[in-house]
Amino acid sequence: MFKDIRWRIAIPYVVLILLVMGGLVIYVTYQAREAQIEILRNSLLVEARGLADLARPILMEANTIGTDELADRWSEQVGRRVTIIAADGTVLGESDIDRAQMDNHLDRLEVLQARNRGQGTSIRFSQTLGTNMLYAAVPVKEGDEVLGYARVALPLQLVQANVDQLQRAILTAAVIAAIAAILLAVFLAGRITRSVRRLIQTAGRLAAGDLDARSHITTADDLGELGRAFNYMADELRDRVNELADERGRLEAVLDNMADGVVITDYRGWVSMINPAATQLLHVAEEEAIGRSFAEIAWHHDLIELWQRACGRREEEDAVIEIGLQDTFMRMIVSPLQTSGQDHCLVILQDLTRIRRLETVRRDFLSNISHELRTPLAALKALVETLQQALDDPPAARRFLFRADQEVDALSQMVEELLELTRIESGKVPLRLAKTDAVDVIQAPVERLRPQSDRRHLNLIVDLPDDLPPVLSDASRAQQVVGNLLHNAIKYTPDGGTITVSAKSRNDGLFVVFSVQDTGPGIPATELPRIFERFYKADRARSSGGTGLGLAISRHLVEVHGGEIWAKSKVGRGSTFYFSLPVADKPVERENTVTDDDTLLTTID
Repeated sequence: MFKDIRWRIAIPYVVLILLVMGGLVIYVTYQAREAQIEILRNSLLVEARGLADLARPILMEANTIGTDELADRWSEQVGRRVTIIAADGTVLGESDIDRAQMDNHLDRLEVLQARNRGQGTSIRFSQTLGTNMLYAAVPVKEGDEVLGYARVALPLQLVQANVDQLQRAILTAAVIAAIAAILLAVFLAGRITRSVRRLIQTAGRLAAGDLDARSHITTADDLGELGRAFNYMADELRDRVNELADERGRLEAVLDNMADGVVITDYRGWVSMINPAATQLLHVAEEEAIGRSFAEIAWHHDLIELWQRACGRREEEDAVIEIGLQDTFMRMIVSPLQTSGQDHCLVILQDLTRIRRLETVRRDFLSNISHELRTPLAALKALVETLQQALDDPPAARRFLFRADQEVDALSQMVEELLELTRIESGKVPLRLAKTDAVDVIQAPVERLRPQSDRRHLNLIVDLPDDLPPVLSDASRAQQVVGNLLHNAIKYTPDGGTITVSAKSRNDGLFVVFSVQDTGPGIPATELPRIFERFYKADRARSSGGTGLGLAISRHLVEVHGGEIWAKSKVGRGSTFYFSLPVADKPVERENTVTDDDTLLTTID
């Protein structure tokens, strides 16, 4: 009960009210008793003076016979105890008890006060009557001579009875007032605490995430002011939370879309945050990483050592680590940071594998183009030197000039194809897309290259079903792809071999897949992923001529059509090159296209 704020407010007031009412009852009762006694004291003094006038003749005659009877008679008249005392303190008359048993009364307080002050009163316990009595005494004088004393007494039981009656009345009124005050205190406390409870409930809703919770206390008192202050606080809190949520959302969006992995750990090594890129690089799920040590989720000792070194020194560390078994290059940056007064470590992981591979491709490109240019240039130099020596022999000179012209043509072809590839990759070559019969894509390059295959005694087979749907393509560019693939097949297939050119609709009906199959030496599986790179040629091709750009050009042309190109091969059993083009009725979506009747004009991008 004492945990309830209503009772914690009401009970002190109730206790205070009870104490005040109790003190008030005691005080009023005391004052009433004193007032009653004072009234009786004055009344007894008046009565004592009257008795003194009646007792004067008797005391003057010094005749004490019948004094007791006289005291009894007077007692009956005034309803008080009456005592006549001589000047020496001897009791001459007593109305209530046998005066022979009474002591000398000259030392009684009221008698002493009467002798010294002219009147006297006192309250004391009467040994003879066994009760508290109120005494009032006055001297009986004749002139200046004190003849004796007249004393009137009243038992205080009567006074107490009156006081008790008054006390009961006061106590009843006090109880009623206390009950009313208690009820009022409980009511006011309940009214106050209801507002407080509403504030508590509103605060609970805010704590539970309901940022629209508001207090509805509209009174003009302090509680109303508290409610308005609470609402202002809630508005500010909502704004701050929304701002933090927006910032957190932006930060999460940045972290989620970063290509670099981000991990935050404390200096004990426990992971507190990890983004999707880091989970992919470390091959661990986010829920498995949070709360675990960095050493558990990092799968390479160099990563762990770099993190330990940076956290131990409180200095930034940066290193490129090669993961040999997985052929992966990773840059790791570990930076100490402090958030919310606590030390943490920020780990940034960058996958450099693709960059390293691109560097490898660049080196190979430079090596290949140097090789391809060196051969015809060396041949040209040799032919020119020989021609200088054969100027006097016209037939020989013409022969050397013819061979020099062939080398220049080879160089020109290489430069042209390189420029063509550059234009395609940079988006400078437009494509005019239109409905094209799949047969037309294959037929023209096959007829153009058939004489070459015949000279090699190759069996060139075209296998086309009758129900092929038309494709959406730039016919000349699609034929260029078929021509490049067919030219390579003729070049690498031994004499008397077989080349099969075919096409079929894919199972989903969205693409037509074209293929060129040969019975050449095949391509090793390790080299298949790189055969579409510029100037890349397998070892078997080093002595076969060509620029090594045909497959790279074909890949870009197919991809800009919305298709794919790939190859399958087994060493010693030949190779098959495939590429797909979209069906004309269901073209893939492209950007920057303009329709012109049934034709689409686009640029390679």
